[in-house]
Amino acid sequence: MKDEVHGRSQPGQAEPKVKNKEVVALEDAEAQEEMETNKKRHLNVVFIGHVDAGKSTTGGQILFLSGQVDDRTIQKYEKEAKDKSRESWYMAYIMDTNEEERVKGKTVEVGRAHFETETTRFTILDAPGHKSYVPNMISGASQADIGVLVISARKGEFETGYERGGQTREHVQLAKTLGVAKLLVVVNKMDDPTVNWSKERYDEIESKMTPFLKSSGYNVKKDVQFLPISGLLGSNMKTRVDKSICSWWNGPCLFEALDCIEVPLRDPKGPFRMPIIDKFKDMGTVVMGKVESGSVCEGDSLLVMPNKAQVKVVAVCCDESKVRCAGPGENLRVRLSGIEEEDILSGFVLSSIVKPIPAVTEFTAQLQILELLENAIFTAGYKAVLHVHSVVEECEIVELLQQIDPKTRKPMKKKVLFVKNGAVVVCRVQVNNSICVEKFSDFPQLGRFTLRTEGKTIAVGKVTDLPVA
Repeated sequence: MKDEVHGRSQPGQAEPKVKNKEVVALEDAEAQEEMETNKKRHLNVVFIGHVDAGKSTTGGQILFLSGQVDDRTIQKYEKEAKDKSRESWYMAYIMDTNEEERVKGKTVEVGRAHFETETTRFTILDAPGHKSYVPNMISGASQADIGVLVISARKGEFETGYERGGQTREHVQLAKTLGVAKLLVVVNKMDDPTVNWSKERYDEIESKMTPFLKSSGYNVKKDVQFLPISGLLGSNMKTRVDKSICSWWNGPCLFEALDCIEVPLRDPKGPFRMPIIDKFKDMGTVVMGKVESGSVCEGDSLLVMPNKAQVKVVAVCCDESKVRCAGPGENLRVRLSGIEEEDILSGFVLSSIVKPIPAVTEFTAQLQILELLENAIFTAGYKAVLHVHSVVEECEIVELLQQIDPKTRKPMKKKVLFVKNGAVVVCRVQVNNSICVEKFSDFPQLGRFTLRTEGKTIAVGKVTDLPVA
């Protein structure tokens, strides 16, 4: 890598007197143009699915197969898992790095890791599948471009995840709302003795999932792809599964399928928007998030919204390396001056000064009611928790404006006072604190949201109108 970079510096240029590593980072990000030509495209992948479907194991196996983890580390994890008498969990330990996760075998935080294929750099977001951790899953999915929905083919496990109350359904609906446009449905544990690479079982799962994916708003022909794998053994992941193991599968392996996915278009020249998902102190204030629009460079002046604090960008880090500029779709750590860490909350947005993101306490939205709690009626005065990009805020429905006929997609004539499951309704939503949102038509990523009550997603929606500032 270093030789390549040094081979590229043009004659006549003054060599910057910086340590080699930084020279590489600087030259790598020489300017936006170069950023677009020499970098592999970048995608964020979120692993979603029911608890124990094998998300962390599959993520760990990907990292192992793409050379991100060496054999010694794996042997160490194998021993640890054995000591906890959990032999089959050792791959998951690559993604689940904290002790609570290892003891319980459940992912709590959203794990992060990077790997590369021929054409693409990937950031894996391993989202938790357990019911009580769904808010964490939301923060993972809100950064993802594509989703890998992991389904267990083991007898009984697919059924538990898919039936009402299982996380598979809820995760798919959330992923769609949060803007995960493409889905790879990975049927895992095909090596299990109850499955044994059975085509019947695979077809059964595909035929049950297809109508459900359609009803969640996915175009199954265009945006969804099914494939069988074994996350624990690594079958059909980096290379296609051997015909002697699975004679009927003629499709791609997981890496090929990931490589072929079309990247969503983003505007590097649009107004800068980066929802903040986390912040910490490190020689100043550092914020983390994914750039949804525009580009950021060292030295830029930006606003932290909604509190309109003007800040200066001191440094930009992408993955682990320092860069000069970064464009849309990248997960960044940005060091800022001019603001204290305690004055930033997750859900705030780093935005351009010229065209700042609107900060509102009320907006109009179109909602699709999924499943209300028992005996609940959705009417004015209904309270829920609003999740929009990285914002989590309590909200109240102040007025139902009109119901939309699901068949014609046109508003119905009669006045609407309450609605039931499955209804589509336009309403006014109010929050206590100022939040940053955009109209869905302007910025889909910053204009879609979910409503949850008592740990359950009850509605998904999009912001249709904002009050005139």
